[in-house]
Amino acid sequence: MNFITPLFLGFITAFIGITPPGLINMTAAKVNLKEGKRHALWFIIGAVVVIIFQVFLAVLFAKIINRRPDLVTLLREVGLGIFATLTIYFLWLAKKPKDKTKKFKKNSKTNRFFLGILLSGLNFFPIPYYVFVSITLASFKLFSFDMTSIFVFIIGVVIGSYSAFYCYIIFFSRIENKTDFALKNMNTIIGIITGLISIITLLNIIKYYWQ
Repeated sequence: MNFITPLFLGFITAFIGITPPGLINMTAAKVNLKEGKRHALWFIIGAVVVIIFQVFLAVLFAKIINRRPDLVTLLREVGLGIFATLTIYFLWLAKKPKDKTKKFKKNSKTNRFFLGILLSGLNFFPIPYYVFVSITLASFKLFSFDMTSIFVFIIGVVIGSYSAFYCYIIFFSRIENKTDFALKNMNTIIGIITGLISIITLLNIIKYYWQ
């Protein structure tokens, strides 16, 4: 059996999914700048632990949906509504993050580990993301829903997620003076990303009904 393909796809999809600025990766960068790399790495480990369970649930859910083409279409329509709502919220309704540099207190590694678990658990994006990813890969015969492929895919996601987070803390440690700018404009950045996803999803829905 080919283990390289699901491992590589898991790595790539995780790296791409985490690369856009978000609450977790930006917090990891902030922890690294204010408390050091060790605390940031514990934060990342906590976040990755939750991602493991999120990906597993997402792929199992995708396995069920993949058998029902009508559910795939419904999922796209629900996803369009969610991402469109998030776009409106982040671009026009959400308040800009406040500069809390002075209030950033140093905590233990254990606290940072559980903070990573908490923030990752509150982030629901990985579940719909990996549902879409696994269904799309399966449609191109690049991924199968047998348990071996699923577990190898999850290993790839873990490696990709950790690598992406690590790149974030290394990158922002080299441009520390620009970190606050990115944090203050985080809502706009996320809004643009969800807006692009909404447009792509809408085009897919139109294409489906046009056929």
